[in-house]
Order: sequence, then C-alpha cells, then structure tokens
Amino acid sequence: MNFAKSLMLGGAALLVATAGAQAADLPLKAKAVEYVKVCSLYGAGFYYIPGTDTCIKLGGYIRAEYAFNAAGMTETPAWNGAAGQRNRLANDTIFRSRGDLNIDTRTATEYGVVRTYFESVFTWTTGAPIAGSDTTGVYFAFIQFAGFTFGKAVSQFDTPWSGSPGNITSNLLGGYDNSTGINQVAYTAQFGNGVTASISLEDPSTYNQAGVYNATGLTAANWATGLVGNLSNAGTSVPDIVGQVRVDQAWGLFQVSAAGHQVRASYYTTTDETSGHPSDKWGYAVQAALSLKNLPTGAGDSFNISGTYANGASRYVIGGTTGTTTTGQVLLAMYGNNASPAFQSIAFAGSSDGVFAAGTGIELTTAYGIRGAFNHNWNPNWSTSVFGAYSKVDYNGTASAFICGTAVLGALTAGSTCNPDFAIAQVGTVTRWTPVKNLTFSGEVIYTHLDQNNSGFANIPAIGSGASQTPKPAAVYQFKDQDTWTGAVRVQRTF
Repeated sequence: MNFAKSLMLGGAALLVATAGAQAADLPLKAKAVEYVKVCSLYGAGFYYIPGTDTCIKLGGYIRAEYAFNAAGMTETPAWNGAAGQRNRLANDTIFRSRGDLNIDTRTATEYGVVRTYFESVFTWTTGAPIAGSDTTGVYFAFIQFAGFTFGKAVSQFDTPWSGSPGNITSNLLGGYDNSTGINQVAYTAQFGNGVTASISLEDPSTYNQAGVYNATGLTAANWATGLVGNLSNAGTSVPDIVGQVRVDQAWGLFQVSAAGHQVRASYYTTTDETSGHPSDKWGYAVQAALSLKNLPTGAGDSFNISGTYANGASRYVIGGTTGTTTTGQVLLAMYGNNASPAFQSIAFAGSSDGVFAAGTGIELTTAYGIRGAFNHNWNPNWSTSVFGAYSKVDYNGTASAFICGTAVLGALTAGSTCNPDFAIAQVGTVTRWTPVKNLTFSGEVIYTHLDQNNSGFANIPAIGSGASQTPKPAAVYQFKDQDTWTGAVRVQRTF
C-alpha cells in the first residue's frame, strides 16, 4: 500500500509539471517594441533616446586637405620655420585628414532646455613641419541650463563666423579666432526679437595670453626670430571678463563685445623670486561686428566684417587658434633672395601683451585689425568668397627702447634703425563646388604681406636649429618687407 501511494503521488506530480511546462510554451502577447521616434522640437536630425524624453543628434564630418607653400599645418602661410626660411627642408605640400564627431542632447524642463554638446576631432597631418603627427582634440564640451553655459564653448567675445568670415583657412588675422572653444562660465539673457546679452568668465591661459616679455638680455639671434624678450608670464590670477550684446535678425547681425584681460609678469629674474616683479596691469579688447544677409547680389549672399582694438590683449586681434607658438606669441620670420650686398633679405615680427625691463613696469602692447568677406552663391552648387584682413601691432616708445637694447643695436650697421612695430595685410579667395548635398570641394588661395619697420642692414648670428630648420648662416641681412602665397584644396563630407 505504501508503494502504491507513492506511485500515485509521483504520477500526480508528473502530470502537474507537464501541464505547467505546456502552459509555459503557449504563445504570450509580446511586449511592444519601442521604436526610435523623430524629435521635431529642435530641428532636423534629432531623435528621442528610447525610454526618455531626451532628444539626441549625432553629426560630424570627414575632411581631406592639401596645402601648398604652407608652414607647419595645412593652410598656414609660409611665414615662419623652414617654410619662412625658404630652404630645402620646407615641405611644398602638406596633407591632412580629419574626422569630426559631435553629439548634441536636449531635454525640455521647467527651467527651459537643458543641453549638452560634445565635439571631438581626430587628425593626421603630414609635414608638420617635417614628420607626421597623429592628434586628437576636444573642440567643445559644455552644458547649457537656464541661460548658463559651463565648459568649453565658443568665446562670448567671438562672432558666429569666428576666424572665417568667408575663408576656409584658420590663419586670417585681424580679429579673434576661437573656433575650437575656450573654458568658461557664461550667462546669456534673451530679450526677444533676436536681441541677447552675455557675460562670461573665460580661461586666458591657453588662447588669450600673447605673452609678457622681459627685454633685458634679448639677443640679436632671438630678436631675428621675432622675439621681443624672454618669456616671463606669471600664473593666471583672474579669468578674462567678457561681455557681449548681439542683435541677430533676418536682415543680418550686429554685435559689440569687450574683454578685460589681466597682464602679469613672473619676476625680473625668472630663476630668483627675490628679484621682484612689475605690478600687474589690466589690458582690454573691444570689437564691433556686422553681417548682412540675403544681399541683392543673390539668394544666400552675405557680407561679414569685424573690427577689433586691443591694448594689453593682443591675442584678441592676432592669435586665438591662429599662427601661435607654445609661448603664446605669434612669431613671424621670413627671408627673401637677391638682397645684394647682403646675404639675404629678412623680415621678422612678434606680438605680445606687454614688455618690461629690469626694474621697470609693464608697457602694454597695442594691436588693432579689421577682417571681412563677401560670400556669393552662383547657383545651388557653386559659391565664391573674397576675403581680406589688415592687422597692426604698435609698441610705444618706452617698449621699443627696451626691445632695441644694446645687444640689438650692436647688430645694426651704420645708418640702420630698429623698430618692432609691424603690420600684416592679407587677401584671398575660395570657390566651392557642392555636387551633392553635404559634399563640398573647395579651392582657396591667400596672399600675405608682412610690413616690418626695421630699416637698413644687420649682422645677425646663425639662426635656427633642429630637424625642422637648417641654421641660417651668420651674415649681413637687409631688412625688407616679405610676401607669400598659400594655396589649399579641401574635400569635406558632412553628416
């Protein structure tokens, strides 16, 4: 009986298990698939992230560039290094390939739209200046919330076209160039009808310092590379204070912006903090910009122009991402041939925020410039831009005397003069062909003229060394303005 009872219980359990298994195998109603939905709140290309109320847009571009008679990077005029020396180490053609990826997210909240934006680039450049370079970079990484911007974004001082009113090059001087972003905390107020006002605190250490230079001890060899002294920057104490007012409407745009920039030197003797230091000073920059859209010359035509003046803040006129060295100063050194009785002709120049000498105060450097372009669409597939710029850097009499000290004057021949002031004039044109949407072929040429103010002749020591330069021999050189042409071809697919 016990055996029969166990058999009956086991059979019942088996039946229950089998029935359960069969029930589990029966088809059930599948969970609805959550498809990606278009988000039309913020323009084309946005989609809702599944399961959230956040919209996202992915974009970027692939770019190939080829530059001719350039220095360092593509499209940089041959105005320094081996290219400026015009020797056999200069690369006549420079190639660059670049990939860009950007991510834009936006969420509607009771405080307004919360936005995050990230853009990174991956670049391979050959001949920069003699070997290839493989680099990555973060252009932008910021959060926007309730009118505030936190992170790396375009400076509030800058114009919407930044350093390119019509050009593809990043080396058109005469104004601010911050197209790769700057760390900041900013607030923008919207007044309606396209009127906005912004104020920000921006990091000066990377893009906005043109350098503070101690002219004591300046040698003739360093002077002939464009240096105006020994770099003597102190650490940053106060961020740049930037303000902007803009009117952006259907007819175009008008903008006024200003920046306060602290100028600080380290010590009179950089290796000895007991040597003392000059007092800090405040420099500034102001800019006015105008853009006219949909001109009578054709649909989509535009005219962009800006004018900038700076005292003790030269990078707002000459610099940003343009033509700079690791010291922050823009150094130009160009040579020419057929300068008999001299070995060669030479023109060199350098910018700065300020100059001082042992035991003196900082003398602020003045810079001003104008930059603009006319952009014309021939038809939906072809367009042309004509652009130009003029930049001027002035050192006052005291600063000029510091720079043209004993060592420099000793290099001059009889009747020759030293004057560190200089000007740069540029003009160029670019034509673009867009055979299909978001694929553009561009060809650009730009002419650069360096107008230097030294005169006569100088006995200059050997200049230049290392893999990128063959030293120029110690010889007599004639001061003479220099010119250069630069060409570039670009192919870009945007997505």
